[in-house]
Amino acid sequence: MQSKNFFITFSAICIAINLILGTVVQLFKIPLIFLDTVGTFFGAVLLGPWYGALIGLLTNVIQGVITNPKDIPFALVNIAIGIIVGFIARKFKFNYVTALITGLIISVVAPLIGSPIAVWIYGGITGGGNDFIFLWLVKSGQDIFTAAFIPRITGNFIDKIFTALLVAFLFTRLPKDMLSKGNNPFYNGKSIKVKE
Repeated sequence: MQSKNFFITFSAICIAINLILGTVVQLFKIPLIFLDTVGTFFGAVLLGPWYGALIGLLTNVIQGVITNPKDIPFALVNIAIGIIVGFIARKFKFNYVTALITGLIISVVAPLIGSPIAVWIYGGITGGGNDFIFLWLVKSGQDIFTAAFIPRITGNFIDKIFTALLVAFLFTRLPKDMLSKGNNPFYNGKSIKVKE
């Protein structure tokens, strides 16, 4: 029961981190950065891929209800991030090297999922900081998919690598008793199973 309470509480904190940082970026329409998946990364590393996916889903649904309904379809991106990061963190200790590689992977996967959503559902205009770059690229002759993809992949390289490295840094500062409550075998002492 205590473990379940910890998972629920930690998931709620991760959702709040995503909402706060994502709202600040949207409010100021900061281009090429999102910061709305820090909590998803954090939760996926400590709690596992399915909690990471749930954190991602709930973040976008809540954000969509509170500020911008256009965020809801992008839950697919946040779900994929939670699953990928969670499985990577199960296979490899989430140190700076793993974080950098994970950030690079997510930098490509996120816009591959998000760009078609932006184009097919919203015609490329989603109400974020990338809209300025999107419009400029369309006016300069780029097709709509390329114009939606370029600012997203550029922003994701900055955002997702920074996010992954930040989470790796934060994990080195978490108390061991908190790490042991999570579901990550590298942090809770269950990573090595020896057959008798």
